[in-house]
Amino acid sequence: MRKNMKRETKRNMKKIIAFGAAAVMAAAFTACAPGSAATQTAKSGETTKAAEIAKAAETTKTAESSAASGSTAAAEEFKYAEIPAVSAEWKAKYDAISGGRLDEIRRKGVIQIASEPYFAPYEFIDSSKQGDEQYCGADVQFAKFIADRMGVKMEYVPLEFSAVLTSVVEGKTDLAISGLAYTPERAEACNMSDGYYTDPKEAGHGLLILEENKDKIKGLDDLADKTIVFQAGSLQEALVDASGVKVGNIKKVSSSNDAYMAVQEGKADAAAVYKASAKLYAEANPGLMLVEGFQFDVPKEMQGNHVGIMKDEEALTEFVNTCIAELDENGLMGKWVETASAQASSLGVD
Repeated sequence: MRKNMKRETKRNMKKIIAFGAAAVMAAAFTACAPGSAATQTAKSGETTKAAEIAKAAETTKTAESSAASGSTAAAEEFKYAEIPAVSAEWKAKYDAISGGRLDEIRRKGVIQIASEPYFAPYEFIDSSKQGDEQYCGADVQFAKFIADRMGVKMEYVPLEFSAVLTSVVEGKTDLAISGLAYTPERAEACNMSDGYYTDPKEAGHGLLILEENKDKIKGLDDLADKTIVFQAGSLQEALVDASGVKVGNIKKVSSSNDAYMAVQEGKADAAAVYKASAKLYAEANPGLMLVEGFQFDVPKEMQGNHVGIMKDEEALTEFVNTCIAELDENGLMGKWVETASAQASSLGVD
């Protein structure tokens, strides 16, 4: 019962976000996420405003609170490792970077971050909180880190995944930070940052299946007469295509959670997934599992998460890459992922 209520609440939240995202879906996204079902249906000319999305999101609070009632873990506080004061060495590096959109962000004093908040442990929603405080995860902390190093405020803009990169391509937001994997199509449409995190324990991309099928599905070769599902425009789509393995049927959906649910509800036999996120979903939803011993081969340049930046904004790209270099040095991202994973598990986020 609690799982069904939570799933319905999530669908309501996604409808609200989709309403706000409709205005930023455009032809430019074809290069970012080819074949996206959400892109094909985008026709609205309404103006996207983060404030409107946040206001609309408040209408779901009662349902979310009901879904979470009885859970003491939902109210549990998780403290993320604090962002340290910048050292003189790193400050000099940041101060030396200027130009283009970076200068505009500094002048206006706020950086807008586009993201889909349904990809734990990187971005997810804590429904016990209000406003911007409800958005949690390692990527949210990373966005705050970038804002801190720029000396500006961070504004989180929740969108459907299919609209995240489009909003950056069209200049409606400044950065896309949403657990993004590198793909050649995305690199053609916008600048892609250096990779900033690969989970050493749950790294890679694999297959999510029902536990009852563990003896039937051990890899892609076992899907010749079956259905595989994945998020349209994702790295998983590219990996399935690159494998050269012919599967029975292919189903594309607009989000990773929709792919997980397709397997859970028997609408697909397997989902091509990012293992770290799918593992959290499986833990919160008994009956699902990752295929043991199977993992897609991912080229080195495509490993880790990346930030999407407007094409040819070299100064902003350099600034983001400098932030990534500092995080690599101080190890904060790994700490944030660890905390976010524990928080997502305690909330039953899937």
